[in-house]
Order: sequence, then C-alpha cells, then structure tokens
Amino acid sequence: MGKVAVILGVIIMIFTIYLFTSTSYFDSTTTWEAYDSPEDAGWSIDKLDEAKEYYDSLNSTAAIAIYDGKVLFSWGNVSKNSNAHSVRKSFLSSLYGIQEGHGNIDIDHTLHELNIDDQPRLSITEKNATIRDLLTSSSGVFHRAGEESWGMMRNRPTRGSHEPGAFFYYNNWDFNVLGTIYNNKTNNDLFLQFKEQIADPIGMEDFDLSNTEYRTEVRRSIHPSYLFQVSARDMARFGQLYLQEGNWDGEQIIPKDWIESSTTPQVNVLSNDVFDYGYMWWVATSGPFKDLGLYSAVGRYGQSIDIIPELNLVFVHRVDSNRRLFQLFPRGVNQEQRLRLLNMIIEAKK
Repeated sequence: MGKVAVILGVIIMIFTIYLFTSTSYFDSTTTWEAYDSPEDAGWSIDKLDEAKEYYDSLNSTAAIAIYDGKVLFSWGNVSKNSNAHSVRKSFLSSLYGIQEGHGNIDIDHTLHELNIDDQPRLSITEKNATIRDLLTSSSGVFHRAGEESWGMMRNRPTRGSHEPGAFFYYNNWDFNVLGTIYNNKTNNDLFLQFKEQIADPIGMEDFDLSNTEYRTEVRRSIHPSYLFQVSARDMARFGQLYLQEGNWDGEQIIPKDWIESSTTPQVNVLSNDVFDYGYMWWVATSGPFKDLGLYSAVGRYGQSIDIIPELNLVFVHRVDSNRRLFQLFPRGVNQEQRLRLLNMIIEAKK
C-alpha cells in the first residue's frame, strides 16, 4: 500500500506540473482587450494549435501574443512575476533613451569622465570605454561581474586583449555598470524610474517595486546587478510600447529616434547566426526574421520579448526559473527552440 501511495503521489505531482505549464490561462481581470477568436484577427486556429502542442513539449511556462494591440492568445500563467534575467537590460536601455532625450546623459562620455572604477582597478585604456561601448557590450573591460553565467566566465577574454569598442563580448560587467552610471547621473533609482516612467504610464498590471532587487557580489565586482521579477503580460506591454515607437496613448514616453537606434545593429555578433546587437537589444540580421524586422529582448533559460513590426506582433515567451523543481533541475528553452515556436506562430497568419 505504501508503494502505491508513493506512485500516486508522483503521478499527481507530474500532472500538476503539466497543468501549470501547459493549461491555457487568461486573467479576466486584465485591462488587455482580447480577440474572441484568433480567426477574427486573420489567424489560423489549427496552426496555432500546432504551435501550442510544440510549446507544451518544451519547458515553457507562459506565452502571450499581442496582434494589432489586442491579445491574440495567452498560454500558461501570464500574470505571475518571475525572474526576467537579461531582459532587464532592455528595460534599462529604455531608461537611457529617456535620459538621453532630455540631455541628462551623454552616451559618449567615458568611464574616466564618469569616475567609474572597480576592484581590481581598471586600466587607463579600460577607462576610455564610453557609455555607448557599454550599451553595445563592447567596452573591452573584461572584469568579473555579478550574475555571470558559466558560459560568460568561460568565454571572457583576457584583460587588455581588446580596445574599447572593438570587440563584442556579452559582458555582465558592462550591463551592471550601466546601472551604476544611471543611478549616479540621475541621482535616482532605476527601479523607481522604471515604475514612474515606464510601468505606470503604460499600465503594467503586475509590476511592483517589491519584485526588484540589487544584488552585489563583492568578490567579483563592486557594481551590483539590478534584477527584475516581471510577468509575461507586463513584458508584452513593454514590447507593445516599442512596437508603437515609444508612444502610448498619444504620449511619447521613449524618444522615437532612440527606439530606432537601439534596435538597429550596432555591433556584429560572430557567435550568433540570427542576431547582431543594438543598445541592449538583439536585432535579427539574417533570414526571414530580418525581413520581418524582428528584434528581441532575451534572457537566460528562454525569456524573450520578440517584436515583429512587419506583422504588428509582439510575442513574449517565459520559463519560470523561480520554481523549486527548476532550481534543482534547470532546463530552459534554447534559441533554436524558441525561434522555431515563434516561426510556427508566424506561419499561422493567414
């Protein structure tokens, strides 16, 4: 009898996980307007069902698509806040665009001019890196940093091996220092600024400052990481803001020219056969995704905000890395899987 109970318990747990990760979910309290049926918007239900089957086969936990400003579909729990991982960098890019537009930040200022250093100390050459170099992850400062993945550490070049602006290396040191510079230059807090200047004006429904955190790993760097817990549907609003070229209900929240420059390739990424890099945005530069104008905010384990101007579409994909079982057995969704899912959704457009 004891063995039967254990087996039944395991079956119930697996079934519960399956429901959590695959059941369609849409919060009726949302202010998002939704289509009664994808067919009404010119999308094939059958092909979207095929995409949903593939989504269910992955480690995905939520997805939502916005077409012409309305919810086309939502899968999983789109209102749960979870770790946005490196999508946080595109959030910060938007704040830089606002401050640059107001003339408060000059992205050609150097680390030397901004009094930026670290432990161990930066060299004279490293201090010649500009904010622009940091935004494109090409500072040439190959210093240890907080929230580094194993791959980042393994691939980090030797200090002093490249001049500032000459070499792309996806570098959390650059991104974390941008948080320090932003707070220093604005004499404010980037999380509060994001809430007041982005989240509140566009009506994010789940965002709360209690779901943000600075994390300092002093054995690596004095510059903290800035971490966001955000829901899929709030990410979709952020993506919609970019699709609308920074305008929301007639208010120009992010300067249009910043949207254009930050989502235009600024540096080549030799290790990626789909994307190059803008100002903390990934920009498709090959194949059909380039033709559709795709650009993306991407985070570890499969987080993404994919914006497709040619289809007037925003797609958000999430993998909830906060889950206890995930933390024990981390399995995300890789770029190939995520883009295959996105392509299946695109092919559902009639």
